[in-house]
This record gives sequence, C-alpha cells and structure tokens, in this order.
Amino acid sequence: MSVFDSPAFENHEGVHAVFDEKTGLKTIIAIHSTARGPAAGGCRMWPYETDDAALTDALRLSRAMSYKNALADIPLGGGKAVIIGDARTQKTPALFEAFGRAVEGLGGRYWTAEDVGVSPADLESARKQTRYVAGLEGHAAASGDPSPVTAEGVFRGLRLCVERAYGRDLKGVRVAIQGVGHVGAYLAEKLAAAGAELVITDVNEATLAQVAARTGATIVPPAAIFDVEAEVFAPCALGGAINAETLGRIRGRVVAGAANNQLASPEIGALLFERGLLYAPDYVINGGGIINVAAEIAAIEAGTAFDPSWVEAKLTRLTATLGEILDVSLAEKRPTHEVADEMAKARITGAVAARKAA
Repeated sequence: MSVFDSPAFENHEGVHAVFDEKTGLKTIIAIHSTARGPAAGGCRMWPYETDDAALTDALRLSRAMSYKNALADIPLGGGKAVIIGDARTQKTPALFEAFGRAVEGLGGRYWTAEDVGVSPADLESARKQTRYVAGLEGHAAASGDPSPVTAEGVFRGLRLCVERAYGRDLKGVRVAIQGVGHVGAYLAEKLAAAGAELVITDVNEATLAQVAARTGATIVPPAAIFDVEAEVFAPCALGGAINAETLGRIRGRVVAGAANNQLASPEIGALLFERGLLYAPDYVINGGGIINVAAEIAAIEAGTAFDPSWVEAKLTRLTATLGEILDVSLAEKRPTHEVADEMAKARITGAVAARKAA
C-alpha cells in the first residue's frame, strides 16, 4: 500500500521513514501540520505486526496531535513518531541516539517527547543527538515527565463529564480504568483521592498490583474491564478500545480517558452518541501533557525558565473548551467527536489563512 493510499494519510505534510543498520532502528515520523507551529508529539515504541500497521498508527496519532494542539490553543502543529520494536527487549541507548539523529535531520520541524514504551531516560539518549526533545529534567526550561499533567487534565475533564451526565461529584462514582501505566496510574490516584471507587486492569501485573495497593482499587482481567458495572469507562491504554465488539458492553454513561484514538472509527462515535453515552473526545481531554511540553519548548526557544502558571492557565482553558464541546453537542444533537473535529479543523485552517496573509 502506498502511503498516499492510506485512509489515514489525510494530507500529511510529510512522512519520514528512517532505518539505522547499526542499531536496528526502524522509525516513522509523521508530520501532519505545521500551520500553528513546529509539529510536536510523542515517540511510541511498539512491536507492530506489520509496517503498514506502524504507518497507520503514526498517521492517525499525528493527525490527532494536530487537533489536540489546536484545541489546547498552543503554538504547535501535530506530529508523531513510532519506533518498530519491543520496548521490553530491544531498547538500547544507541538506538535512541539514532532516533535523535532522525529527529535532528528534520531541522526543527518536529519536537519529540515520550509516549507508550518510551521513557524520559530513553529520550536522554536521543537528546545527545538533537535539541528537539522535550519532557526532560536538568535545565531551567525543563518541565519533567508530562504524564502527571496529562492525568490532571483527564481528571478535570472526567469530573466535568460526571457532573454533566449524573449531576454529582466524584465521591462514590465507580470508574473502570483500562490501563494504569504512566498516565493511568496518576489518574487512578487522583480519582481515589476524590472518593471514586476504582476497578482497574493492565497487562503489566506488577504495576497493576502497585496501583491497587495505593488506591484500594479492585483488579479485573483485561478482557473483563468492559463488563464492569461502573458509571465511567476510562480507556487509558492503546487506541481502538471502543469498537463494534466492546461498545455494547460498556455499562456507564460516560467514556472519558487518557488513551489516544479511543474510537476504532468515527462511526463508533456516532453509535456512542445514539446510545446516550457522553464521550469526552480523547485529544481534548488528554491535552494536558502537550501543554506542559509546549511550555518547555517555548522556554527552550526563549532561553527562559519553565512557567507553570502558563500551564495552569492553559489547562483551565482546556477544561472550558471541553465544556463548550459538550454544550454544542447537546444543543445541536451531534456527537462530541464531530463537534471537536470541526473546532480543531477551523483553528488549523485559520492558522493557514493567517500565515498566507502575513
């Protein structure tokens, strides 16, 4: 399949496939849009079954980053990198240095950060070869791991959705969390502190046990999380969790989580709406991390210190934007993902027009 024939291509500005023979690096860096600024998005390492699967993931994630950054109202475009490989067995410092060289080769059109399978320690190696890395410690502009800020944004958005759907706060609300990795674990702790009852699952049993011990959560097998009697389903693992098979098994009225590309297809979003479920569009609710990264990038470029107050203001505005999307969805009787897509596209189109007029 040609990259241009991929249903996920959607007018990407660039798709870069890089292979490094010495380290075995196979990476795809997709740049969807630089209309609002340099493309930014995390790097994911995953043992994709095929190259086409890796390409599709990179393209979908890259477009989602364009939309996410537009609705977070930050001066960044959308991009994403995927590394084909098993993060448990194939990571080496040399591999991530090679990835850093691939990022550097794009001349600042793409800034990378962590994502599934990639840690700040991995990106320290990449940083040896490129300055276009965010989410690290050790300098005045550093923001550190963006995961806690992502979790804070998801927590605020989830709380808002519960208020809209149930007219109550989080105390006693049962939340089923699929995935308690970096973001999911932080989210679980915030929800537990707010009095929510948690049911959690993850493929990593050690992590699962640790989060349960800290939060008092009930553990279920991965395949059972969709069948939990809970007011909220929070997908915080990989994409495509809401699909034709799982949709009918969700018991609550709210879907709000940290995962990217939660809907297997736009049609699933329409079915969620028809069934009366309130869906928080993923790239809206999980925008806290990239806001944190944007503050770091701005500080690096300006040679100043990281500004947490800017992050807080953007995070507050992001929750308000989610509220606006829910308002329009209710008033116009349209699925929330359609409303969010339209808002994001309008902001990107506006940036393109402004750039041409300048």
